[in-house]
Amino acid sequence: MPVKPEILKVTPTARSRLFQVEELELRFSNGVERTYERLASRGNGAVMIIAIDAEDNVILIREYAGGIEDYTLTLPKGLIDPGETAEIAADRELKEEAGFGANKLDFLKEMTSAPNYMGHRISAIIARDLYPCKLEGDEPEPMEVVHWPLSNIEELIALPEFTEGRAIAALYMTRHFLSTESK
Repeated sequence: MPVKPEILKVTPTARSRLFQVEELELRFSNGVERTYERLASRGNGAVMIIAIDAEDNVILIREYAGGIEDYTLTLPKGLIDPGETAEIAADRELKEEAGFGANKLDFLKEMTSAPNYMGHRISAIIARDLYPCKLEGDEPEPMEVVHWPLSNIEELIALPEFTEGRAIAALYMTRHFLSTESK
């Protein structure tokens, strides 16, 4: 296992309401020094929920994605609030975004999107044994909830509006998790 570089200095270079850009001055084990730039992680992380209903449909939401300036079909997700575990946050976000609670929650995996440039981490949580339960969230408009057959993942991934890499990975990992769980 390589030796991690020594962090000599961290300097914030830009900040907005949601993001902070930092420069990291690093010294590697061979003595080489470099300055890296990253989008810093703030808060407690986030969760992405793979909710599966009694008919083996995955619960999706359609929401506006400002980064691509369009509506996308994706999995429910949100930030972990202070004092929450990933599982508690997943249950809350599922209630806020899709109108369901879950009696069974399984941690699947923690993922990053672009670890060379961002410190953000998201925990994929499988939610099952669902029941109707709506909580008020911070969404600016009601989200459309879509029930998609888990057996038709490839058709979902082929849709032009289903583009989020983390959601695609989470669906494949969920399918694998469920296939090994039933053995």
